[in-house]
Amino acid sequence: IFLKFWEKGLVYRKTAKVNWDPVDNTVLANEQVIDGKGWRSGAIVEQRDMDQWFFKITHYAEELLDGIKSLDRWPEKVRTMQANWIGKSKGLQMKFKLEGQTKLNNISSIEVFTTRPDTLFGASFIALSPDHPVVLKLQENNTKIESFRKKCNKIGTTEEAIASAEKLGYKTDLFVSHPFDKSISIPVYIANFVLMEYGTGAIFGCPAHDQRDLDFALKYNLNILPVVLPEGEIKSTFKINKKAYTGEGVLYNSGFLNGLNETDGITAAIKRIEEMGLGKGTVNYRLRDWGVSRQRYWGCPIPVIKCPTCGPQPVKETDLPVLLPYENINLNIPGNPLDRHPTFKRGSEKEPILCSVCGGKAERETDTLDTFADSSWYFARFAGGNDPSTPIDKEKASNWLPVDQYIGGVEHAVLHLLYARFFTKALRDCGLINLPKGEPFTGLFTQGMVTHATFSDGGGNFILPSCVSEKDGKYININNGKPVIKGDVIKMSKSKKNVVDPEDIIEAYGADVARWFVLSDSPPERDVEWTESGVIGAWRFSKKIWSIVESSKNIGPLPVDIEVSGKALELRKFTHKALEKITAGIEGFRFNTSVAQIYELTNELKKYNTNDKARAESLGILIRTLAPFMPHLAEECWDYIGGAGLCYSAPWPKYDKELLVEECSVMPIQINGKRRSQISIPLNTPNCDIEEMVMSDEVIMRAIDGLVIKKIIIVPNRIINIVAS
Repeated sequence: IFLKFWEKGLVYRKTAKVNWDPVDNTVLANEQVIDGKGWRSGAIVEQRDMDQWFFKITHYAEELLDGIKSLDRWPEKVRTMQANWIGKSKGLQMKFKLEGQTKLNNISSIEVFTTRPDTLFGASFIALSPDHPVVLKLQENNTKIESFRKKCNKIGTTEEAIASAEKLGYKTDLFVSHPFDKSISIPVYIANFVLMEYGTGAIFGCPAHDQRDLDFALKYNLNILPVVLPEGEIKSTFKINKKAYTGEGVLYNSGFLNGLNETDGITAAIKRIEEMGLGKGTVNYRLRDWGVSRQRYWGCPIPVIKCPTCGPQPVKETDLPVLLPYENINLNIPGNPLDRHPTFKRGSEKEPILCSVCGGKAERETDTLDTFADSSWYFARFAGGNDPSTPIDKEKASNWLPVDQYIGGVEHAVLHLLYARFFTKALRDCGLINLPKGEPFTGLFTQGMVTHATFSDGGGNFILPSCVSEKDGKYININNGKPVIKGDVIKMSKSKKNVVDPEDIIEAYGADVARWFVLSDSPPERDVEWTESGVIGAWRFSKKIWSIVESSKNIGPLPVDIEVSGKALELRKFTHKALEKITAGIEGFRFNTSVAQIYELTNELKKYNTNDKARAESLGILIRTLAPFMPHLAEECWDYIGGAGLCYSAPWPKYDKELLVEECSVMPIQINGKRRSQISIPLNTPNCDIEEMVMSDEVIMRAIDGLVIKKIIIVPNRIINIVAS
């Protein structure tokens, strides 16, 4: 696949500033940096310049964005996260000309990208990324700039990390001219909040209408000129203090743009800049190419030979696959173990690594692929057989894909899920699969996490929940008797030790109880807090089920074509209504609603003490609907009542639609909007008859004694409201 991507121009190598994890000693993609820290190690990520391999995901930026519209069976949250990560923005790319004496050799201007060219008249500074070419040029003879750049590189590399960091700036000796008013000189700063990889690595700051720019301007005492006037404000009195105005309004203090709204102002500003030859309207994407080089042993080897004469060359297809060495690997030393392996990099004296083009001595690439590359196409391999001669059986994979229903955590929204979409489109264009839309997953469900409270000794040392006991609201370490601090309820994590050993739970209560608790507590897309009381509640319910079954030995589940009346008929109706809701809950991933119906059906059966046909049918339905949640208990129950074969292989019960039809409606009765009573009324009873029944209700008669009835409002089969004074 790597070689196919190479042929298609979707793989390239360049020197780039990368996110370096100093603990894992490897490069991380932007998506793998969370709040400025490595997603695995939690270490503060640094910036380094390194030669890296990239997958050209930006080639599909527009298609990836447009394809989100068709993913109507994906959670809206995930679709929004991907759209924001791709980050399409329309704006203006333009040049600010450096003023005469400040020109740098052949650099005569600074190019910026902005989505708000309508606010150009409010510009009071230019901010450059610490890695901007102009900054690198200035650094050659300025140690202060060099020190400032090093300081910026230690702060963090992502937008999230920079957004939360203190805004730092370094004033250069450079000035640029305002494009619309040459008499205005704008100072040029180096700023830690500007990223080289987004836009052009340079911005103009309009403090009055951007909070980040305002914070910077206040710190460095820069001019703040409002150019957007909110509705209802007066030009002479409108001021910007410590909060930028980012809402809509009319442009003013803006020359030829005065009086225009934002949309018209953007259009007019772009038109004027284009006429001046200083720039053009363009589209920019937040998405950047996927850096896939990793300095780890466990990744897939990159099939490339580095020749000093020919440069990087792909391994011959006949030499695939490139396998990781299994001997002489030391993972206890920091750094890339493949880079120091005795034979992997250069081969041996008898079998040196040779260039696939010139035949000269060369070196094997020792970087491995980001492991997300493997998980980005496994579903195509899984669907396409296990033919060793090809990564994907095109015919089989095209027949099975796309995946109808995919289940995974929302934490993969801009990682695995985005990469898999890119891979599928690239595989399509490389001719490896036949999938016109290039979408791998039609439906997506994102399940929640199991969470638990954290416990610590107050000194930063976490303690396992199994080592903590509670008494009178206080927590004690059972190993040493010292007090314990209860912390936040968060996702179970080995590093925080807020984990529960499933073996202990299974030994004490059984696997079914654990399953039932997790599925019953809340909607499956939400997190579930693991509590001992919740597990005990699930265990008690399992005992309740068994007690009902024990009183019904060999009753046997009966077919639904039985005729009953009275309480038996009521049980049948209740059972079939519950079955309908349980089925709908399972099909719609609303497992907790199915669980709630099973609880109610169990309670009804507990109250029904007659071992008749209605009970047999209801119990058979209860056990079969319980099976997906408590499979082991369901099998025992099924066998005990004399069910045929395994419950697992029994057909899912079907509800009788005739038993779902309501004959009566229970209607609440309100007086002046306050509920007072309720009555059961046959469906579609005429209003005149309903009024007569209402006025005969003893509770209502007492409540309206002495009142004047003005009118009775009846919502058919729903509610009754008496208006009285």
